[in-house]
Amino acid sequence: MPVYALPESELIFPHPSLAIRSGLLAVGGDLSPERLLLAYQNGIFPWYEVDEPIQWYCPMPRLLLDPREFRLYKSLKSVIRKSAFEIRFDDDFCAVILKCKSIERQGQSGSWIHGDIVNAYSLLHEMGIAHSVEVYDNGKMIGGLYGLAIGKMFCGESMFAAANNASKIALFALCQELICRNYSFIDCQQDTEHLKFMGAKLFDQNYFFNLLEENKKYQIQAEKWCKKIALADIPKNGNVNV
Repeated sequence: MPVYALPESELIFPHPSLAIRSGLLAVGGDLSPERLLLAYQNGIFPWYEVDEPIQWYCPMPRLLLDPREFRLYKSLKSVIRKSAFEIRFDDDFCAVILKCKSIERQGQSGSWIHGDIVNAYSLLHEMGIAHSVEVYDNGKMIGGLYGLAIGKMFCGESMFAAANNASKIALFALCQELICRNYSFIDCQQDTEHLKFMGAKLFDQNYFFNLLEENKKYQIQAEKWCKKIALADIPKNGNVNV
């Protein structure tokens, strides 16, 4: 199959089922809010290194996490019960994305979160579409994640941890918030053992595309999620029993 070249003058993507085996679907276009929202509504996301052309991916099968099925294992339950961590939503999006950018990742020589990505997603945050979850210990940020709220789907972008379990706690807090907001699923984008251990599962493209079509019935809610809450006070929903 060919890789499609996107025109900058028109907001359009080929159908995501046309992606090649690696998940690469198209190159070109821009990172405008309008193009990014169209992409995410159709399961497509940008992923490329600095000095490369913009590359758009839709890998299959797709890793998805139902927030109600987050796997809270014994040691993490203990951390949640006993810690004095504070959870914040949308308190410092810029710091979260920069920490995700700077973290060293096994098998990667650089980061796909470069300046253009930071600027594009920071703008989406200002618009109330991109959100961050932060974990604080005595006022110091020790973990977090960010992603996009698209209808009833949350598109997870990246996470970081500067202390044991910090990114897992951020994901736990996100799942509880999404349940409260009646979200259907988290698009994890990439197939990782870490997220599968936390409850995510792989689904084929027909299942995923049906979810995307159903999700298009819901408007994108542009709002800040500004909230601060003690980890121990987060409402426990879904299959969670702490």
